[in-house]
Amino acid sequence: MQQKALDTSVPRVLLTGLAMGESPRWHDGRLWLSDWGAQEILAADSEGRSEVILRVPFLLPFCFDWLRDGPLVVVSGREGRVLRREPSGSLTTYADLTSLSRNPWNEIVVDGRGNAYVNTSDAIALVTPDGSARQVADGGAFPNGMAVTPDNSTLVLAESHGRKLTAFDIAADGSLSNRRVWADLGDGVPDGICLDAEKAMWYADVPNKRCVRVREGGEVLQTIALDRGCFSCVLGGVNRKTLFVIATEWRQHPASDREVRPATLRSARSTRSRPTRR
Repeated sequence: MQQKALDTSVPRVLLTGLAMGESPRWHDGRLWLSDWGAQEILAADSEGRSEVILRVPFLLPFCFDWLRDGPLVVVSGREGRVLRREPSGSLTTYADLTSLSRNPWNEIVVDGRGNAYVNTSDAIALVTPDGSARQVADGGAFPNGMAVTPDNSTLVLAESHGRKLTAFDIAADGSLSNRRVWADLGDGVPDGICLDAEKAMWYADVPNKRCVRVREGGEVLQTIALDRGCFSCVLGGVNRKTLFVIATEWRQHPASDREVRPATLRSARSTRSRPTRR
């Protein structure tokens, strides 16, 4: 895998002091993200002015997305539930995943049909618009970010320990099949991902302290290096050509537990086109 282009621009710091930032989304003209350490979901504008949208009564992980008809849905990872935010601001159970796995649930992505996919270490679950849930794939080698193509035909999964992006065909009923390697990343360790309009994928890489844009098949198109681990990323801003990155200092201990230090949200100009979804 040969690198073709390196973006040497210096990313701009947009927010500091996040306890443990994750799950960035571009929605309604603002950047939304989870602060797992503070148990908050925030929204920030392009100048870094932020507000707390929701405080959640549970511990990490809690990624989020929006249903087709508008409501915010949040994964209560340790409790095995997907919660829906009601107009009053309260949270109600949208789907119960406890019968599928007792491991903490992590990432969520909602496709254009209103189906939600949620992953954990041993499963990918499909939650249909009526709130029913079933397993549609195994989780692979430490699953993290997920993205769905705009035609709802393909789901791409980041397998961090597998050092690859994995693709599935999506059937009309939401089922997944034809599991295959979308991109072998070599020494890349993908965490959060986002797809752009040219069908290339950005992935955040914690140990290598970078975000990388790759084409299907593994060709590297662009790299943005930071001074700390990159946990997740999303395209947004004007014409959605700005890459927003959650970056955190971390270090690995001999006992293999990880110490996470306060995170920052940074932005950098992408040389390519807008993303395919919020």
